[in-house]
Amino acid sequence: MRDRIASWKGYLCVVVASILWATSGTAGKALFATGISPFELVQARVTAATALLALALFFISRKLLVIRMRDIGYFVLLGGAAMTLVQFTYLYTISKIQVAAAILLQYLAPMFVSLFAMFFWKERVTFFKIAALLLAFGGCYLVVGGYNLELLQMNRLGLLGGLAGAVCFAAYTLLGERGMHRYAPWTVHFYALAFAALACHVFYPPFHYFHAGFNAGQWGLVAYIAVFGTVIPFGLYFVGVNFIRSTRAVVTATLEPVCAGVIAFLALGETLQSLQLLGEALVILAIVLLQVQKERDIMAPAVIRSQNAAETAQIRSGCTGGAGCIDLEERNRS
Repeated sequence: MRDRIASWKGYLCVVVASILWATSGTAGKALFATGISPFELVQARVTAATALLALALFFISRKLLVIRMRDIGYFVLLGGAAMTLVQFTYLYTISKIQVAAAILLQYLAPMFVSLFAMFFWKERVTFFKIAALLLAFGGCYLVVGGYNLELLQMNRLGLLGGLAGAVCFAAYTLLGERGMHRYAPWTVHFYALAFAALACHVFYPPFHYFHAGFNAGQWGLVAYIAVFGTVIPFGLYFVGVNFIRSTRAVVTATLEPVCAGVIAFLALGETLQSLQLLGEALVILAIVLLQVQKERDIMAPAVIRSQNAAETAQIRSGCTGGAGCIDLEERNRS
């Protein structure tokens, strides 16, 4: 029962993250229309997001800000490379091609994640996982109107940016799962943001946003994207990965274009074509299929951290020496 509750928490977190991401892409496109570049927006959003999350964690749970010095290199890779590129490639792509095409390319990521997990992490290959993967991508294709997109005639740099974004999002997801074997999701998320912000100030003029001349409306959209497109959804996404692992989380995140379509229907009165409705049904079916197998995943980060904590407690309370204690200590260091 406890495993089922944790699983539902994971799915719920990714669903909420998908809804929030669905609203931030449109806000980013609006900012580009005012003259802000992808570089400027990425630097501003990750810096603001880092500052806000640092304040939140400082007052809520300061222990979440504590990491080991030996893990700095990992966080540089996760935040300074993977997360920075996730932010930039997506925003660059939607500045060059339609948002629908950018989302479609972004959601090639589940395929990369699944292939990596199956071949390198020896994750069990099942009919339901493969079916869910194919249904999710097929559903995304229909939801964004892929049949109307002349992809081969689009801006080539935009297409390359979209493909790069899918690879980076897959890498970010997989690296994040590995980090959560040691740290809580919000710790991993915070340091990913922090090193992404640092990278943005190294490779782009530092504090550019202070003298870029943004007006109040632009700052409002930047703040919205920082909070509801970065801090909350990326954090919830990692919480989801924490419980249901990368493959299930990244497939569930394909709800983003479904949510975007529903929002457009409710807020803007846009009509949904029958093929788009079919696509939404396929994405939902994919997520349902992931729930069919109710096995306990012993490699979920939450489970691994719980085991490590139990072993550490055993070392402190019951071990006074010997080979068994040494084995446990070495395992907790690794």
